[in-house]
Amino acid sequence: MTRREAWAVLGGSAVAALFSCGYHVGGKADLVPKSIQTVAIPAFVSSSVRYRLVDVLPQQIGREFIARTRFRVLNNPNEADAVLNGSINAAQVNPTIYDPTSGRATSVQVVVIVTINFVERATGKALYSRSGMAFRQNYSIAVDPHQFFDESGPAFDRVSRDLARDIVSAIVENF
Repeated sequence: MTRREAWAVLGGSAVAALFSCGYHVGGKADLVPKSIQTVAIPAFVSSSVRYRLVDVLPQQIGREFIARTRFRVLNNPNEADAVLNGSINAAQVNPTIYDPTSGRATSVQVVVIVTINFVERATGKALYSRSGMAFRQNYSIAVDPHQFFDESGPAFDRVSRDLARDIVSAIVENF
């Protein structure tokens, strides 16, 4: 056997072993019924003073559905096969680290807690429901008041993207 043939056999064996050992790409399951083709995501209900999350979060979830699933996202819940309703139970900003000299916060944690209900519109059957989903994002604050920039808006945007990714994964993979 020549060296080239030996490498071909070795490479073929490695490929066969890789595909036969049960490895697969994670995050690709789709456990939502095949009858669901369209999803509507109305604005979330909120008991928080962070009004922007009510609109940003459904938009981010819609983007995730479009990017990662077979679903079309519609604006009108009456035309969709399924509706994703949500409520923002809390959106808090809590200082986590303080500057020892000035006593000002230098790091803050954003916490968003939501409740999600994914319902088949025709039957009213809950396809996925979860309350108390908590998401956290840390960000830094400048100690010098002349360099201060309110980072809470971008931090809430990052939390919204992370939350949207986790919500879509949970719904599609039925966690």
